[in-house]
Amino acid sequence: MGDEALLLRTDTGGITTLTLNQPGKFNILSREMMDEIQSALEQIAADTSVRVVVLAGNGRAFCAGHDLKQMMADCREDAMRALFRQCSKMMVTITKIPQPVIAKVQGIATAAGCQLVAQCDLAIAAQTATFATSGIGVGLYCGTPSVAVTRNLPRKQAMELLLTGEFINAEKALAYGLLNRVCAPQDLDQMVNQMAGQIAAKGPAFISKGKQLFYRQIEQGLEAAYELATETMVENMKMDEAQAGMQAFVDKKSMPDWSDR
Repeated sequence: MGDEALLLRTDTGGITTLTLNQPGKFNILSREMMDEIQSALEQIAADTSVRVVVLAGNGRAFCAGHDLKQMMADCREDAMRALFRQCSKMMVTITKIPQPVIAKVQGIATAAGCQLVAQCDLAIAAQTATFATSGIGVGLYCGTPSVAVTRNLPRKQAMELLLTGEFINAEKALAYGLLNRVCAPQDLDQMVNQMAGQIAAKGPAFISKGKQLFYRQIEQGLEAAYELATETMVENMKMDEAQAGMQAFVDKKSMPDWSDR
């Protein structure tokens, strides 16, 4: 893709980076940007060479949420329903693709941008990043962002974020459970690459099954969750790669190289 593309894609060693590329507009989630992300995710889902996805943003912002000017230009009920359904589909796709998705957050992540961080499987941020579900400040409760946020944060902290619209820093976001790790801005690339590399080195079939189970079982009751987990482990055990890995462990040998599988 060229420098003017809304979304940039780079591929290195099984790691695909998707970079939101409207820094002058704080990487807002316009309809066009969401179309680009949706299309890229669908392509990646079918690409067995991709082991991990990194979602990043160019400029000062990771993502400032929806394009309010675009929303105000067409406030018809059907248009608004279509917009939020489009966004919801994109968010759900993040969890449905077989590859883990890591949010790489260098700057502000507000409203649907904060939702995007919460929806990713993993998230690493620079100490300079800030987060808010700030729609409440302009009279619009962050309803769709609340779905992802309340699945990451404890209830009281999630409610405070949603009702006040106040910004929190990266350290507080880490303490709340929105992030996995926080680092100095100059270390962000290294930390993201390290985590992505660790995951990319694992067997992709194991990772895919594990991610699928994670999201299915977490919405179930206890007994149903254990039943799903049991079936996943049975299927996992039947795989040649699993047999090879366990045999290597028993024999005190090096693990198989899964990088080319």
